[in-house]
Amino acid sequence: MQTPVHEPIFASVEDVISRLATTGYLSDKATATSVFLADRLGKPLLIEGPAGVGKTELSRAVAQVAGAELVRLQCYEGIDEARALYEWNHAKQILRIQAGAAGAESGSAENGWAETKSDVFSEEFLLSRPLLTAIRRRDPTVLLIDEADKADVEIEGLMLEVLSDFAVTVPELGTITATRTPFVVLTSNATRELSEALKRRCLYLHIDFPDEELERRILASRVPELKPAVAAQLVRIVHVLRGMQLKKLPSVAESIDWGRTLLALGLKDLDDRSVRATLGVVLKHHSDHQRALAELKLA
Repeated sequence: MQTPVHEPIFASVEDVISRLATTGYLSDKATATSVFLADRLGKPLLIEGPAGVGKTELSRAVAQVAGAELVRLQCYEGIDEARALYEWNHAKQILRIQAGAAGAESGSAENGWAETKSDVFSEEFLLSRPLLTAIRRRDPTVLLIDEADKADVEIEGLMLEVLSDFAVTVPELGTITATRTPFVVLTSNATRELSEALKRRCLYLHIDFPDEELERRILASRVPELKPAVAAQLVRIVHVLRGMQLKKLPSVAESIDWGRTLLALGLKDLDDRSVRATLGVVLKHHSDHQRALAELKLA
């Protein structure tokens, strides 16, 4: 089995921070260090944390600065090998078999059955899914296995082969090994515990909601037209909301949406009236909305 070529993307931790910042992703030192080590060591990076803290966005930022293709496997309950790895184009295979059978009946050696059964399991009939696609790419690639905790335990076996050897076994074709190592990111919202075998193959990073100072910087980067005083008000309220017992805490993306909403409405201040009018941008459950209004004394 050939060893995949590994070409690091970043020169240092500081290089990670500065280059990710050009995409609008503001990274702290711990995150940048994990990205640098995953890149330098050629190991997958498992990122856990609550929904909406920028786990997926980090993958997009790395792909952007590396000039790489982002190949995404979105995991969900019931996802199977055919959606994650590969499947055969059965309709095309049937047409090929029918053509071969017709050729055999007419006595055509070229289109005969002997040839047909040998080529229906060839590259022409293989439908590549995200894991196999990332393995086969020769150009820079970021493989994002998103919300891995939502997939069934059985799918982790497929991931293990990919993450251990950067190889995929197709029984009819043999083992397909990567010629170039992709940068691999797995994300998890920790809805279930991933297997120890999978974790052993990864570096680990936990991303939590940013502190107020970092979130103000993120907001200034993504919504630069928003006045600093309004941005500070917005971030302060968002952090108060995250301290409440809500069904879904406001994400960083929703903070950004709230800032853009204020601009779109031409609101120059985040007073009680504007909070009541726009709270639905960051809270998506009626019970959360009612609780927030009560605790903020806006009901």
